[in-house]
Amino acid sequence: MRRWLPALVLAGVTTILLAGCAPTRGADGDLTDDWPALRDPTPFAPAADTCLPRVTAIVQASTYETVDCARNHVAEAIHVGTFVGPDALAETRPEPGSSALRRARAECDQRAREMLGGDWHAARLALSLALPSGPAWSGGARWFRCDLSETGSIDNTRPVNRTGSLRGALIGDAPLTHRCFDPKLIGDNLNYMQPVLCTEPHRAEFVGVYEERDVSWAEFSRSAEQAHKRCMELIATYAAVPNDVDLPYRAGSIYYPPSQREWEDGDRGVRCFLWSDDRKLTRSMRGAGPKGLPAI
Repeated sequence: MRRWLPALVLAGVTTILLAGCAPTRGADGDLTDDWPALRDPTPFAPAADTCLPRVTAIVQASTYETVDCARNHVAEAIHVGTFVGPDALAETRPEPGSSALRRARAECDQRAREMLGGDWHAARLALSLALPSGPAWSGGARWFRCDLSETGSIDNTRPVNRTGSLRGALIGDAPLTHRCFDPKLIGDNLNYMQPVLCTEPHRAEFVGVYEERDVSWAEFSRSAEQAHKRCMELIATYAAVPNDVDLPYRAGSIYYPPSQREWEDGDRGVRCFLWSDDRKLTRSMRGAGPKGLPAI
């Protein structure tokens, strides 16, 4: 039996018109030396550490809006970074799949982990990037914004409304963390993962995330066996059982990779789940050992 389931606006400059002015008492008659120099136009940039009413890939000053994190919102701006070096010298905004976006996403990923207290892949969370508009980029904007959102489930990654900041959301017994599931199949294909308490009958449990940094999407798509192998290594560590010839008789794997677009933009986190295809479990398999997860 198969033992895995793949599843700008530029700020305006004020113009001052002077006409028909005559020197007044106390004036020196020089209309230029007392006026402060006008500042250079500064491109709009969004703020970090604020919450947002919607998720958007492009942010414009004319439609920019934030909300109090104590109120309903769908995303949280956790960081605003800056494109630098050759990335900042490009005439056009970075395209999907570009090295510039991969570097920006890596910075966002690190900031998200620091802010959450853990890996966002391990929870019902999504990380997205927002960029300036094309005209804003042409006008000098070189920022990127990192946004975190809570999602409905491992299968439904659309953002949901929430209240409160996500800061520290993965510290301790975090409700957003993936735990146990009862997979629903159509034939041999995974339809969706129904979350359940680990004390309820279930057949799957989240065990961790691995990364494929040097593999293209096409290569990954052709290597289901390799993904299964990497997940089985995580399963053995998680369940405290030997990674040997008996492991496939203890459990199989389910894995969730990023989408192709996310992969090409630099997200290489593959989520792994222990899968018990031949018996129901009624406890977490963390540290279960050979007796708790026997080879049958």
